[in-house]
Amino acid sequence: MSELRQHPVDLRTDIPHPARVYDYVLGGKDNFAADRVLAEQGLRINPQIRTTARENRAFMTRVVRHLAAEVGIRQFLDIGTGLPTAPNVHQVAQASAPDARVVYVDNDPIVLSHARALLASSPEGRTDYIDADVRDVGRILSSPRLRSTLDLDQPVALLLIALLHLIPDDDRPDRILAELLEALPSGSYLALTHLTADFSPDKMNRSAALLRQNGVDMNLRPYAQVDGFFAGLEPVEPGVVAAPRWRPDSDDPTAADADASIYAGLGRKP
Repeated sequence: MSELRQHPVDLRTDIPHPARVYDYVLGGKDNFAADRVLAEQGLRINPQIRTTARENRAFMTRVVRHLAAEVGIRQFLDIGTGLPTAPNVHQVAQASAPDARVVYVDNDPIVLSHARALLASSPEGRTDYIDADVRDVGRILSSPRLRSTLDLDQPVALLLIALLHLIPDDDRPDRILAELLEALPSGSYLALTHLTADFSPDKMNRSAALLRQNGVDMNLRPYAQVDGFFAGLEPVEPGVVAAPRWRPDSDDPTAADADASIYAGLGRKP
């Protein structure tokens, strides 16, 4: 457990935190008054925030199930995992493939405090956890935890679920992606979701402004930029679409594009 922080962690419960706000919106218990106040303010501006959170989570479940059950992927690298909210990636993957291996990556103190909850793998599989920021690609890729859990000579599914909209353009999210994908072999996959103002500009821009005023770096991006994150990859049908439209479990999407306001996509490294 050497990479997990062993010293006491200051969770700064007086300051709203993205992971805890998201947890509250999803109906979780791992949040504090500051998180709930900001979440409720956001819900007054945009009541569809809960729909966005649910659709984001539902996409994660569908895409991991697709990769494990239909594609045969057995290795998952989930960066920016956030607070444990069932089902987690390893639970979905191991339901189809008990031998699936998952490495979670995050640098949020509240998430680190729940790390042990994420490490409950099936007996046949394995999970582990790395304390790192997505911007520190070298730290992630050189981690002994990653190297002992995943075989980077075999295909890996890289999951960036609701993460890149927290990374400003100045930090070059495209370059971060390129460095991560360069380390993965042919046959690997990238799955991501990203908030957008394309469908509901007024509500989403006001929500993003509220988050920025409270210290959360929120970067809504249009379709062209989100689609651009898959440059060089083979798109998996239906391509980059509003999350409810990505291979829904029923014939009809569970939410309107404007209510979800989050893009989702999957691409394969040739």
